[in-house]
Amino acid sequence: MTTELTPTDMTHLRRCLELAAEALADGDGPFGSVLADAAGNALQEDRNREHSTGDPTAHPEIVLARWAATQLDEEIRAGATVYTSGEHCPMCSAAHGWSGVGRIVYIASSEQLTQWRTGWGAGESPVRPLPIQEVAPQVAVVGPVLELVEEIHALHQAAARP
Repeated sequence: MTTELTPTDMTHLRRCLELAAEALADGDGPFGSVLADAAGNALQEDRNREHSTGDPTAHPEIVLARWAATQLDEEIRAGATVYTSGEHCPMCSAAHGWSGVGRIVYIASSEQLTQWRTGWGAGESPVRPLPIQEVAPQVAVVGPVLELVEEIHALHQAAARP
């Protein structure tokens, strides 16, 4: 389902992979996200911090949605893109729908992650994986990005090892 991505898109997605690796190294799930404006300038970034903080809602996507909602005006939010290593969970999808961020580009889908975790015998998610557009239908969504899926797959596989 990938559409044509620009070199800027790919640069931000590669940064998401770096942030996901940092999260994994710190004992968190391998997720990383970057918020960029319409011109492609990175405005903010974050990584998963749910285990290191003890807060299961400390997902980078929700952090960026909250930041955008409080720091950017409506027009800038509408032109902004969130790049992320994995498709948003329903909580983060809802945050993006409410924040008015216009576009999301993700590397691996929730369906892919669910299939991987099932294959590894890893635990199920506490929430049903839903496509972003089922939760936030007005957000433009691009993904999965097949060129980078194997890299995030490897990080998730490392996270699933006992």
